[in-house]
Amino acid sequence: MTRRRVLVLAAVVALSASLLGVQALTAGKAPSPETDDDAGAGDAAAADAPPSHTLVATQSYGGFRNANGDVRLIDRSGEVVWRYDPPNAWVFDAELTADDTVLVSMGESARAPGVDCPERYGGTPTNGTAGPFDCVRNRVVEIDFRTKAVVWEYAWYDAFPTHHEVHDADRLPNGETAVADMGNDRVFTVDRSGAVTWQWNATDHIAEGTEFWAEHVPEDGQAEFRRQGPESDWTHMNDVDRLENGNVQLSIRNFDVVLEVDPETNGIVEVIGEPDDHSVMTEQHNPMRVPSAGTVLIADSAHGGPAGADRVVEVDVETDEIVWVYDGTGSGRTLQWPRDADRLPGGTTLVTDSRNGRVLEVDENGSVVWRYSMADENAIVYESDRVVHPDRPGYLPEEGGNVSGGRDLESRTGAGPLVEARSVFGSWARLVVPAWVGALEVLVGVVGLVALAGLAREGWRAQR
Repeated sequence: MTRRRVLVLAAVVALSASLLGVQALTAGKAPSPETDDDAGAGDAAAADAPPSHTLVATQSYGGFRNANGDVRLIDRSGEVVWRYDPPNAWVFDAELTADDTVLVSMGESARAPGVDCPERYGGTPTNGTAGPFDCVRNRVVEIDFRTKAVVWEYAWYDAFPTHHEVHDADRLPNGETAVADMGNDRVFTVDRSGAVTWQWNATDHIAEGTEFWAEHVPEDGQAEFRRQGPESDWTHMNDVDRLENGNVQLSIRNFDVVLEVDPETNGIVEVIGEPDDHSVMTEQHNPMRVPSAGTVLIADSAHGGPAGADRVVEVDVETDEIVWVYDGTGSGRTLQWPRDADRLPGGTTLVTDSRNGRVLEVDENGSVVWRYSMADENAIVYESDRVVHPDRPGYLPEEGGNVSGGRDLESRTGAGPLVEARSVFGSWARLVVPAWVGALEVLVGVVGLVALAGLAREGWRAQR
């Protein structure tokens, strides 16, 4: 009986190992536009679409603490045709300018070349070896697309990387650059010489004692929105855009609001959302104004919380009415921490699904017509833009005004609790296990381990 049990257990172990081995070797099969069960790159579903490329900024690979982000330009087939990978950096935003340069926003770790932490942030250790989180050097660099040479930059140091890295910078029509300085709770513009030409400080306009605070911060929630100190994660200001009317749009993530500011007076002229009202948005990213529809497209990054589906929403600027919703239903899994959404001129929507490591393009019905998956690289993507390759005629601005609103689009939601649970588990698990490991592989692995434990027990009993 013991011999038969040993043979059965050994067969189970061998079969489990074989199945997992075959799956690992065949994991690179072609992806499908309707599922992300297969880790892969592009998808030919939209191969007949107009020639265009997608610029993707990736925060890091293999985990949030790894300073190894990059920018890549991919074509419709998923081929990487251009890449910029600065050493020891978390990369957040990248935009192609009309001058065929790329503007990149990144935070460099203390181990990056040329970084010398100031004394107020700990200085350089006496042993000459800096820890990766000793300080952060924020850099907004403009690089030549063809040579990758830096043609302009603006940089500053901050205390440490987490909630201190620069997340967004935009080139303005007058040649200046608008920068969202998260660590200092401000937005500013800087000219080519490095001179700051305008700035707006959140402490002056939304902190306790301001008109905004009195009108919008709920009395029973004031402790949550009160500033705890200069290095606290108070506003988490993660996006800045210049609107067609000349005003500035700001994403104040930790207040769950998008603000419109008049740069002439620095006054707040529009508030979208309300602090602590999660029915509209929760810890949002990268709002895109749609002027023709009077709406704003928002990556509602933390709507689902730790156990639900996040989403992209389009919100009426005047009423806060949600006119369109997409949560990944029909794409194989629900969105997990989306951090960018762009409405494209053809009516489709480009969605950056950060923790799932993918970029989706969905049509008017919410069906996936193109995708790019970096899950097999354990990528944490941050932002993506549809652009025209610099070697081809034409130019697509990052915030194009000639796009349609979402009132006539079909919302896609309600994948169900099982799909949501699988999506949440899968998005976190892929950061610590290979991308090809899914629920079935986990089950096979558990069965194999149980059988292996049984073999060990039989061996121990035989030695007694």
